[in-house]
This record gives sequence, C-alpha cells and structure tokens, in this order.
Amino acid sequence: MSNTTIENVTSTADRLKLALAVLVIIAGIVGFSMLESKIPLVGRIAVFIGSLILAAIIAWFSEPGRRTIAFAQDSYNEVRRVVWPTRKETMQMTGIVFAFVAVMGLFLWVLDKLIAWLLFGVLLGWK
Repeated sequence: MSNTTIENVTSTADRLKLALAVLVIIAGIVGFSMLESKIPLVGRIAVFIGSLILAAIIAWFSEPGRRTIAFAQDSYNEVRRVVWPTRKETMQMTGIVFAFVAVMGLFLWVLDKLIAWLLFGVLLGWK
C-alpha cells in the first residue's frame, strides 16, 4: 500500500484560482442558458465547452491542479500495464456467470416452492 496523506489547499493564490475556475464554469452554464434565443445550439455548446476548457487551464496552474494532472498520468500508465483478458476468456467467464445465475434462480425457485408447500400445505392445511 502506498503512504497517502491528505493535503489541503492552503495557498490563498490556489484558492483564488480554483474559485475563479468554478466561476468560469458557472458563467459557461449561465451563458448557455441566457444565449438560448440569440445563438444556435452549436454555438451555445461551444460557449459551454470553452468555459470548461478555460476553467481547466486556470485550475491547472494551481498546485491541486498539477497534482490532479500527475494523478491522471499515473492512472493512465497503470491502465496501460493491465493485462486484459482475451475474447475467449471473456466469453468463458460470461458463460460461467450466466450458468451460475440460471442454477441459482432454479435453486431459489425450488426452495420457494418447498417452503410454500411446507408452510401452506403441511402446517396450515390450506390446499
């Protein structure tokens, strides 16, 4: 296991950068809704995506943003090292799961009928 520590944003400049990034995203959302009658949908989507990109750039220049980028790069490198199953292995495991579900469904149905017969037929005498 890795030695993880919790780090808070302590720098005022970093807080201001993250707050500005959030305000830019909010401005993009407001711009998307306010420009409804003036700009076609493609333009409004472009305004919103542009605000997301600008907010990402602003956040990237903060220390938490740099840590997030480093984490994303490490995650990508880790995913590249994963040994993915072959198609044959995937189909076999899927078949095993489906067979197990079918057997368990049949078992639970039989158990339900047995309990119903015992409860209603034997104990209560209902027919």
